[in-house]
Amino acid sequence: MKKISAALTFSIATLAIGFLVGACGDTNTPNGTANNGSTATPVANSTTTSNAKGLKIGSLLPTTGDLASIGQQMSGSVPLLVDTVNACGGVNGEPVTLVQVDDQTDPKAGAAGMTKLATLDKVAGVVGSFASSVSSAAVSIATPNKVMLVSPGSTSPVFTEKAQKGDFKGFWARTAPPDTYQALALAQLANKKGFKRISTVVINNDYGVGFEKAFVQTFEKLGGTIVNKDKPVRYDPKAQTFDTEAAAAFAGKPDAVLAVLYAETGSLFLKAAYQQGVAKGVQILLTDGVKSPTFPEQVGKSNDGKYILTGAIGTVPGSDGKALEAFNKLWKDKKGSAPGEYAPQTWDATALLTLAAQAAKENTGVGIASKIREVANGPGTEVTDVCEGLKLLKDGKKINYQGASGNVDVDANGDVVGVYDVWTVGDDGKIKVIDKVTPK
Repeated sequence: MKKISAALTFSIATLAIGFLVGACGDTNTPNGTANNGSTATPVANSTTTSNAKGLKIGSLLPTTGDLASIGQQMSGSVPLLVDTVNACGGVNGEPVTLVQVDDQTDPKAGAAGMTKLATLDKVAGVVGSFASSVSSAAVSIATPNKVMLVSPGSTSPVFTEKAQKGDFKGFWARTAPPDTYQALALAQLANKKGFKRISTVVINNDYGVGFEKAFVQTFEKLGGTIVNKDKPVRYDPKAQTFDTEAAAAFAGKPDAVLAVLYAETGSLFLKAAYQQGVAKGVQILLTDGVKSPTFPEQVGKSNDGKYILTGAIGTVPGSDGKALEAFNKLWKDKKGSAPGEYAPQTWDATALLTLAAQAAKENTGVGIASKIREVANGPGTEVTDVCEGLKLLKDGKKINYQGASGNVDVDANGDVVGVYDVWTVGDDGKIKVIDKVTPK
């Protein structure tokens, strides 16, 4: 019977791709370039011990593809939270079941994975995705299926705009702030450092184009000039060579280049810029999409043995929540290392799903959607410990969850406001946080 079920799952997920292509591409690509992703089905699916009566949730995160270096860290937070919850009695008196899907950093694979989670696994909520383009595809499937989708890392402003129009019907939230805030923080940082003329290069998807738009608006308001505003450089997410884009992005003698990239393709772009010699003397400004310990090594070293990225600066959503210390300790105890980027946001996204289900006293997407803002924002007893929160909710009390990433106060559009870490690459190729900035 298990073999038949597995085959059926594979067949339906494969068929779903064909029906969902129209919903899977990046809708915000003003120059008309589509995201021509592969048609591979999601891989690396794994399920904890199933319990038909209990809460079932899924994760849709990239453990392969362009964002794998960050996604692998994120995906570790979900089972860690589920194990913690199950160890203290589960949700609504039953253990929580988790189904994990690798979205491959690809909207088509993500859409197929979301279809599987919603229609075959029948989950009530999903943690995901990281790439905004994948979340765009997934939420269009989650909403009609009444599955609550909570992203720990999709930061495109597009989601705010769609939520304001009522497109998601309450089945969308995120624990990472939208890029309108990060773009504001980075523009203010660039202005503070005295950069007057900046060029932009971005990955051509919801994340890249949305960030570019917000940054340009803010930087110009601060008196800066966008050198290539009339000819923005937006690269195809599936591209493998970047000589033309590199030459265009660094043309016009900018003081700095804002590069909104993903790690795999971004490393190729920056390497091409170095090899052409166009990046010499130009400050590189980076964002959260590439902040991983391995990225400087991916970009490589110059002919004299120095890291090409030495001196680059960037921003990333930081974590300053009341539960952060306990989360870091738990991660180190279980995994022997420090958690990576967006791991706290992923923990909080999973926590909100479980707490909202307990508050609703039902294991459904509708129930979670109806209570997620209530447990995130209060009013109620402030709790940093998920098990304490579940106990209070079980006793009919109200709570205000204070997360590891921040206070996770979710607004009517599903957004949170956060603090940002400013990071740089040292001579040794190590990334270090040098400051914090709060957008004003």
